[in-house]
Amino acid sequence: MKASTTKKNRLKGLYAITDSILMPDDEQLIAQTELAILGGARIVQYRDKTTDQTKRLRQAAKLAELCHQHGVLLLINDDMSLAQASGADGVHLGQADGAVPQARQLLGESAIIGVTCHDQLSLAEQALHEGADYIAFGAFFRSKTKPHASPAPLSLLSDAKQQFDCPIVAIGGITVDNAHQTIAHGANMIAVIHALFTAPNVKQQAQLFTALFAANS
Repeated sequence: MKASTTKKNRLKGLYAITDSILMPDDEQLIAQTELAILGGARIVQYRDKTTDQTKRLRQAAKLAELCHQHGVLLLINDDMSLAQASGADGVHLGQADGAVPQARQLLGESAIIGVTCHDQLSLAEQALHEGADYIAFGAFFRSKTKPHASPAPLSLLSDAKQQFDCPIVAIGGITVDNAHQTIAHGANMIAVIHALFTAPNVKQQAQLFTALFAANS
């Protein structure tokens, strides 16, 4: 069973993804994430590829508290056990990070589960069949986080919108200058790391991203 309709209806807008290099300590992580939320981010993903489990649990729990104070969803990148332990709202899974049914069994019916589908509609179809709540495609532009990611055409978003009745995330090199293209082609959410958290004013940058959704509504 998929997540509740109430939570799923919140899957729209700016999807801020944290970065352990850009935010190396707890204070920066929380402060920068809160600025993004105050600027309009509706979903936050905690992404930390280090092996420091103590730090990851501490930070994820702090983010869960912050996000829930602001009525924002927190998802954990790749790690369904961390999602459960931290009190997050769900998990985002890559193609090698475990199956959707496994995450659903562990996290429960109300959890949000998203899946990376790269540039393939077939992966999205499989993810939704298994019970995913949203699907993510990319990279649509050159990504600093994953510079070798296969490029995805913007038409993929249009095709996915026609084929699937679920929220769609666009990711990969998205900036204030090109985000409108992904929204116009059907993205319900835009996932951003560098173009948000390297900005001189994170709150203002988040506001600029958020305004693009209103412009395309």
